[in-house]
Amino acid sequence: MKSLNSTRFSFKGQSNFYKGKVRDVYTVNDLLIMVATDRISAFDVVLPKGIPYKGQILNQMASKFLDLSSGIVPNWKIATPDPMVTVGFYCEPFKIEMIIRGYLTGSAWRTYQKGARTICGISIPENMKENQKFDKPIITPTTKAETGHDEDISEEDILSKGIVSPEDYELLEKYTYSLFEQGTKYASERGLILVDTKYEFGKKDGKIYLIDEVHTPDSSRYFFADEYAQRFEKGEAQRQLSKEFVRQWLIENNFMGRPDDKMPEMTDDFVNSVTDRYIELYETITGEKFERFDTENIEQRVLKNINEFLNNY
Repeated sequence: MKSLNSTRFSFKGQSNFYKGKVRDVYTVNDLLIMVATDRISAFDVVLPKGIPYKGQILNQMASKFLDLSSGIVPNWKIATPDPMVTVGFYCEPFKIEMIIRGYLTGSAWRTYQKGARTICGISIPENMKENQKFDKPIITPTTKAETGHDEDISEEDILSKGIVSPEDYELLEKYTYSLFEQGTKYASERGLILVDTKYEFGKKDGKIYLIDEVHTPDSSRYFFADEYAQRFEKGEAQRQLSKEFVRQWLIENNFMGRPDDKMPEMTDDFVNSVTDRYIELYETITGEKFERFDTENIEQRVLKNINEFLNNY
C-alpha cells in the first residue's frame, strides 16, 4: 500500500500554498483546495511515515459531517472532487480552536494529574477520575499556532487580547455546543460516546462559517458506550476510537514531542496496523463499508480530479 505524504501542485489562478501538519492547502482565486494527505501527527509533530488511506478516511468523514451539520452553521465545503480532496470557500480563520470536552481525559487529564484545577479559566472539581464525565461539557479553547504547539487560552484572554470580538465569541460558543450536541446524538445511535472534539471557524463576507474537519478521529475522541461504565468503575482504560492509540504508542516509546525526544521506528507492521485502526474508525463511526481507492498513482489521480473540477467550476 502506498501513501500520499506531500503534494506540490501549481494551478492557474493559484495565489497561496500552505502545508499544515496533515493537509496541503491551495488558494485558487476565491477557493480553498484542501488535500488530506496520509501524514499523521501527534504531540504537534508530523511522524516520519504516512498512513495509507488515512487521508481518504479523514476527508470522507469530514465531508459527511459537514453535510450533516449544515443546518446548524454554514460551512466552507463546495465539493469533494477526489476522495482525498475538499474544495470550498476561502474564509478568514479565527486564530483559535474551539475544543469541547464532555469527559476528563487526554491532555486535560494529564494537566489535572499535575495538580491543575483550572483549565482555560474553567474550574475543575477536586477528586475527579480519569475518563469521568463532566456535569456539562466544557469549552477549553487553544491558540492556533502556525508552528510549534497550540496553547490553552481562556475566554477572558481571547476577548482582552482582541483575538475574537465578544459578539463573535458568543456565536462560536453557541455553535460549538450545538455541534457537540448533534455529534453526541449521532455517536450514541452507533453505540459510541463522543468524548471530546475540536471545531475551527472562519469568516466570509462578515458571516461565520465552520471550516476544516469535523468529528473525525483526528479531531475527536470516541468511547464505546456499552463498555464505558464497567471500565470506569474498575479504573480500566477505555476502549476508544481516536488516534489516541498512536499517542500512547509514542508515550510507551518515550516520545512526547519534547526537544530531546527521539522518534521511535515506525515499522511496516505498525504502519499497517494504524491503517487497519483508521478503517475500523471509519466503518464504526459512519456505519458504512470503507471503499479502498487505488493507491498506485495517488498524486496523479488527485491532480487530475482537481483540474477537472476547476475547469468545470
